[in-house]
Amino acid sequence: MTTAISSRSPNPTRLEGKFMGMLVCWILGLGSLVSWNSLLSIGDYYYALYPNYHPSRVLTLVYQPFALGTMALLAYNEAKVDTRMRNLAGYTLFTLSTFLLIVLDLATSGKGGLGNYIGVCAIVGTFGVADAHVQGGMVGDLSFMCPEFIQSFLAGLAASGALTSGLRLLTKAAFENSSNGLRKGVMLFLAISTFFEFLCILLYAFIFPKLPIVKHYRTKAAGEGSTTVAADLAAAGIQTQPIEKAGDDAKQLQRLSTKQLFFQNIDYALDLYLIYVLTLSIFPGFLYENSGTHKLGSWYALVLIAMYNVWDLIARCIPLIEKIKLKSRKGLMIATLSRFLLIPCFYFTAKYGDQGWMIFLVSFLGLTNGYLTVCVMTVAPQGYKGPEQNALGNILVLFLLGGIFSGVSLDWLWIIGNGKF
Repeated sequence: MTTAISSRSPNPTRLEGKFMGMLVCWILGLGSLVSWNSLLSIGDYYYALYPNYHPSRVLTLVYQPFALGTMALLAYNEAKVDTRMRNLAGYTLFTLSTFLLIVLDLATSGKGGLGNYIGVCAIVGTFGVADAHVQGGMVGDLSFMCPEFIQSFLAGLAASGALTSGLRLLTKAAFENSSNGLRKGVMLFLAISTFFEFLCILLYAFIFPKLPIVKHYRTKAAGEGSTTVAADLAAAGIQTQPIEKAGDDAKQLQRLSTKQLFFQNIDYALDLYLIYVLTLSIFPGFLYENSGTHKLGSWYALVLIAMYNVWDLIARCIPLIEKIKLKSRKGLMIATLSRFLLIPCFYFTAKYGDQGWMIFLVSFLGLTNGYLTVCVMTVAPQGYKGPEQNALGNILVLFLLGGIFSGVSLDWLWIIGNGKF
């Protein structure tokens, strides 16, 4: 039993709404990580409140098990999960959780202490659950649409980092000389982040599903046997009805199992895993605690975070130029493995180098992270049916989150090795 479209128009020669769709995907990508990047960007505030609890490392480590565990469950059941409800639940949870950080700080009058720190950790856990809902849901949904959509979404993920870093620098500068300025800047910053999350709910619920190009791709996916797009099609005014699999229809509606898709794309999954193992073993914990003290003072870590995010964003736009987009499976694996040479580079630069070299290395880390992520995510789904692309998108995000979790765990080796634990 699957679904079919009650009335289907032929493939349009000109798909309308592509530019608007790219813009909405970019904003939705921004909203997928703006809460988490906000948390990273206010690391200086949490270090002032909780100096003995390694906030950048602990909060990242709290976040990831919730994200990875939820993503594993959703990836296993992706064919049964309503994509619309999944994504809306994720963005709603992001909005409420970010707002709760403001409420918690106001309720405790901006005081530190273990109890308040546990409260922050609990809220961060909900970020992880929301992240699994949104990233897997959106990547799976966009995988069967045009490549520009998923590339715009991934660029939005990086833009959230660049935007939050920029806003954090502005709010820090604006309130630096005022009474309790650090806290005031953080409160304004979190309020802006909450607004962005709420905007994503409205865009996904009321604008994105009604774009002609989106309706076309979702209609096509439903015709290939996808059951996850029914609610989105209903929101766009297109009704689906159950049909029985029989004859030629049965062959058309058959899809590869999740296990088959995994083994056919295991190198792509490993690419994403290794990309994020390396990145998160350095960013953000190493940059906050192990990069030394330099002329920039309290601005140093914020500048490093900002440089990473800016170059990550720039890199995610580079594959738009087809001639310099890396498509070779072997080439992607070689490039991914070669990034591990950055580990000794960061170690010796932190020990002997000045801030200029560290800024260069962080920029290169962001550049390679963004470029390789987009190349893998856009190349891997090509050649599959809509339901298979959705499933593969969830598999790739699962390995991405697995890499992040492994990376933030390995990040502790920097301080254990230095005897600072």
